[in-house]
Amino acid sequence: MFAKANAYLIGSGSNQLFMVVLVLFQFLLLLFFMSLLTMHKWHRHILAIFYFVAAFSAYFADSYGVIIDKDMLINATETNVNEAFGLLSWRLIFYFTFLFVLPVFVIYKIKIIRQSTSKRVLYHSGVALLALVSFALTLLASSNFSISFFREQKHLPLYSNPLSALYATYQVTHKSLRSHKLFMHIGDDAHIVEPEEDPELIILVIGETARADRFSLNGYTKNTNPMLSMENVVSFKNVSSCGTSTRISVPCIFSIEGKDKFDLSKFKDEENFLDVANKAGVNIFWRDNNSSSKGVADRVIYEDFLTSQNNPICDPECRDIGMLSHLDDVINKQKKGDILIVLHQMGSHGPAYYARVPESFQKFKPFCKTNQLDQCTNEEISNAYDNTILYTDFFLSEVIKFLKKYDDHFETAMFYVSDHGESLGEHGIYLHGMPYFMAPKSVTSVPLILWFGDDLIKSQNLDMNLLKLKTNKPITHDYVFHTLLGIFDIKTNIYKKEKDLQSLGIKR
Repeated sequence: MFAKANAYLIGSGSNQLFMVVLVLFQFLLLLFFMSLLTMHKWHRHILAIFYFVAAFSAYFADSYGVIIDKDMLINATETNVNEAFGLLSWRLIFYFTFLFVLPVFVIYKIKIIRQSTSKRVLYHSGVALLALVSFALTLLASSNFSISFFREQKHLPLYSNPLSALYATYQVTHKSLRSHKLFMHIGDDAHIVEPEEDPELIILVIGETARADRFSLNGYTKNTNPMLSMENVVSFKNVSSCGTSTRISVPCIFSIEGKDKFDLSKFKDEENFLDVANKAGVNIFWRDNNSSSKGVADRVIYEDFLTSQNNPICDPECRDIGMLSHLDDVINKQKKGDILIVLHQMGSHGPAYYARVPESFQKFKPFCKTNQLDQCTNEEISNAYDNTILYTDFFLSEVIKFLKKYDDHFETAMFYVSDHGESLGEHGIYLHGMPYFMAPKSVTSVPLILWFGDDLIKSQNLDMNLLKLKTNKPITHDYVFHTLLGIFDIKTNIYKKEKDLQSLGIKR
C-alpha cells in the first residue's frame, strides 16, 4: 500500500510528509481492531489467524500484485490440490516461515500475566477507544490532504495488509452464515417447438485465463492461432467478462441475471441455463479439467478430468485434449434429442504457464520456467503465456475436427469463451482476481469464438460474412445465455433476441 501511495505522492507533486499520516492511519486502525479481537482468553488463536492472513496477503501482494478481497478468498478456499502445488515456491516458504510460523511460535511460548475478565475488557476497550479517538483527530488535522487523497485513490485501502484481508474474511464468514432463500426456478415454459430432423450437437468450451489481445485472430502479432485461422470461425474482439475470477465468471456466464445484477451468494439457490436447457429436452454433459464447475453443473452429468482416472492424456498434468476421449461413446448412447457438451479447460491458468502445455507446444522462446513470475523477464512471461494460447488453439481446432465427423447426423457448433483474462506484469500486476472496477482491460477483455457446421448455418439462415462484419460490437458474457437458447431453438419468455449473437448474422 505504502509503495503505491508514495508513487502517487511523487507523481502528483504532493508533500511526502503525508506518508507519515498514512502510516499513522494504518497503525491506529490495526491497534483498534487488535485491541478488540484480543480482549478474550482465545487471544493467542486470534493472533495466529491474524499472522496467517498477513503472511498470505503479503506473499501474493508482493509476488503478483494481487489484492486479497472476498472474491479472492473464496477462490483460495476452492483451489484444488493441483492448483495449490502450482503456487508453491521457496519464496512462499520464506514468507510463511518468517511472517507466520516464527511469530506464532513466540506468541504461544511467551508467558502472559493473567488478568481478571473485567480488567482485561476494560484495558482493551480503553486502548481501542484511544486508538479510535487518535485516528479521528489525525483525520481531522489532515483533512485538507486526507479527504481528497482517499477520494481520488479509492482503491488504495484494498492494498492495506492485513486489514483488507481481515475485512474480506469477515465478508466471507458473514455470507456463509446467512440463511439460504427458497430455490428459484426460471424458464419453466422452455420447449423446442419443432425439433429439427437433425438434432443439435453443440460443444461449449469454457476457457480459463485467456485474454483477447493474445489471439492472432484478434490482431495479435504472434501467430497464436495457426489452426483456427484455417477454419471458418467468427472471433468477437470486444467482449467484456462478467468477473475477474473463475468463481464469479463461470456461474455468471450461465446465470439469467447477467453481469449487472449477478449475485454470487444467490447463484446456488437459482436455476441456470443448464436447467432451462434440460427442461427443453437437451441432453447435457459437463467435463471438467479445471477446479470444478463452481456449482453450475450440480444438476447434470459431471465428469472430472483432472486425474488420469478419466483423462488418458496426463504428462504428468492432465491435458485439455483428454476431455475429447471416449466422447463418441457419450454421443452414440443418446437415442434422441439435442446434446450440449461443456468442456471446462485448464487453459492458461497461472502462474505456472509453462506447465499448462506439452513440450511440443513450447514454440515461443525464451519462456518463463517458474511460477515466480518476478524472477522472469517480461518477454519470458509473455512467451510462456502465449504458448498456452497456442495450445488452446490446437485444442479448439480438435473440437471442430471432432464435430465435423457428425455433420451428417447433427447440426453442429462450437462456442468458445474464456472466463476472464490475465495480467502479465503490466503496471507491476500479475494474475487476476482484483476488484472489477480497478481491473485492467487485459483481465476483463476475453476471447469469444463461434464455429457453425454447414447444416446449422442453413437451418438458422446465417450469413457468416455478415456475422464477421459485426465482430467489433461491444458485448458481454450475458450474450452466451441467449445465444445458446437461440442455437437450440429453445422458446421461453426469458429469451432476449437482442443478446443472441446469431441475430447479428441474419439478413433483415
